[in-house]
Amino acid sequence: MNIAGRNIVITGGASGIGKALAQRFHKEGAKSITVADLQEGPLAEVAKSVGGLAVPCNVAKEADIQNLVAKAEEAYGPIDIFCSNAGIARYGFEETPDDIWQLNWDIHVMAHVYAARALVDKMIANGGGYLLNTASAAGLLSQVDSATYSTTKHAAIAFAETLSIRYGDKGIRVSVLCPQSVRTAMTESNLGGVASVDGVLEPEQLAHCVVDGIHKEEFLILPHPQVAEYIRRKANDYDRWLKGMRKLRDAYLREELRG
Repeated sequence: MNIAGRNIVITGGASGIGKALAQRFHKEGAKSITVADLQEGPLAEVAKSVGGLAVPCNVAKEADIQNLVAKAEEAYGPIDIFCSNAGIARYGFEETPDDIWQLNWDIHVMAHVYAARALVDKMIANGGGYLLNTASAAGLLSQVDSATYSTTKHAAIAFAETLSIRYGDKGIRVSVLCPQSVRTAMTESNLGGVASVDGVLEPEQLAHCVVDGIHKEEFLILPHPQVAEYIRRKANDYDRWLKGMRKLRDAYLREELRG
């Protein structure tokens, strides 16, 4: 699918990856861009910079997603591409309180579900559409320093797979964006962490990969190409991969102690 002439909605659009996507889509000739976020001040600035619409939105609330879709359709007509991009960094393990687990689940999984509920039938009726869901390489591999993040990102990818399987023959194209470390406000306190082993990308580099992935209609968009090889190693020998991840975890802990 080409970006030019498309009506596009982006959640998490006030900064980081979402902002970079909005600006790149604008350069690619998008017909309209609607950006959504909780950060209303920066959100308005991004919308203004691309001549688009700003809609305050909490993606953890289905009513807010429905309102976002309604506002974008009212302003510009049917949505062609919906980028479900919002994310959080609220790390933890099994001992982490339920409210943090629930927040991760709501933003990293249910936000994608709410978007699909609001859009799939409309897109099919309009002859097709595109769903871009931002996940993480942690959803394909793992994250050694957070179960809350890794678990919900795995679920996000599983849901995207289901959407593609169920609706791919009905004109719905699905991509899932799975980067490692990206220089955003969400990761600025952890740029030396284990996810940065293959380098820290700028949001603009991710936006370039997304445009290329959407043009090719690729399911997996991997800004860090090394991830593809890591997936193959994991599938080839799961036990060996787990041993390697434990070694990586030990190295990460030693680095933290030195820091």
